[in-house]
Amino acid sequence: MNLREDVAPAAERDLDEAARHASARSARAGALTEDYVEIIADLLESDGEARPTDIARRLGVAHTTAIKTIARLKRDGLAHAKPYRGVFLTEAGQAMARRVRARHQTVVAFLRTIGVRPEVAEIDAEGIEHYVSEETLSAFERFIASAPRDSD
Repeated sequence: MNLREDVAPAAERDLDEAARHASARSARAGALTEDYVEIIADLLESDGEARPTDIARRLGVAHTTAIKTIARLKRDGLAHAKPYRGVFLTEAGQAMARRVRARHQTVVAFLRTIGVRPEVAEIDAEGIEHYVSEETLSAFERFIASAPRDSD
């Protein structure tokens, strides 16, 4: 084997690894947006409004941090605000919230199916839901569908 044949596979491995890291960085950025959209949807459903103060409290961030992120959601077409009212989701924001909730429910169901306690499954799903690929999510769904059911 010559040097050129030795270098090519190493370069390919480096490119593959770089792509995986780029994908993870992108998922982390998207996770923040998804968390905000999900919290806004939850607040709108439970309280009829999503005030920046309530969003900040639920996410455990400073009020100014929530305001800046809400501004980005508005810029990205996911949310809008009404004067003296709260934050509301656009159709795109509502669609994102539905997708995130469905992913969360699938991840929780998968974790529960493999024996994870409910409270731990909920905590772990908060992270996993943002990073799991569609292929893996589909595999989770197939596994859940094929798993024996408890007879409680």
